[in-house]
Amino acid sequence: MKKKRLKKNQKGLVIIFTGDGKGKTTSALGMALRAAGHRKKVLMVQFIKDFSDYGEIKFSKRCPQDIEIYSMGKGYVGIFGDKLPLSEHKKAAKRALEFARKKGLSGRYFMIILDEINVALKLRLLKVDEVIKFIKRLRAKVHLVLTGRNAPKKLIKFADLVTEMKEIKHPYTKGILAQEGIEY
Repeated sequence: MKKKRLKKNQKGLVIIFTGDGKGKTTSALGMALRAAGHRKKVLMVQFIKDFSDYGEIKFSKRCPQDIEIYSMGKGYVGIFGDKLPLSEHKKAAKRALEFARKKGLSGRYFMIILDEINVALKLRLLKVDEVIKFIKRLRAKVHLVLTGRNAPKKLIKFADLVTEMKEIKHPYTKGILAQEGIEY
């Protein structure tokens, strides 16, 4: 397979989707779909999340030649019945970042999405400086998309594009639970 690296005149962009509103992962997936439409390979590594029932994971299994998704978290940290020690979540986050680094250095990918990495940073599962080191190492090779609430200011300053999702209205406030095909 032909490698889908950046062209010589392109710069690897660092893109952040953050904020309290819905749409961060969805926006990143939209970018993945657009890149795949141009026959460019995309890698998504999900931090925190550990579910195989998400629609994007089901899709990537049907079209692995375009978009690879690896859910490498241990689940939500400290909520929804989480009983794992924080150290287990930290190990999972470090493994996910190292996995993304190795994959990124392979030269096979046009874009790497680090889904919910901002949450991993907020929960101190990773350090901002190690993520910036990761970015510096890979930004000349790929576009990097980082998602999740509470993006650190230091990371925002380092990014080329930052979009903040702001919640205006959400069905959850009316007691409507997450909908298949919409939230997952």
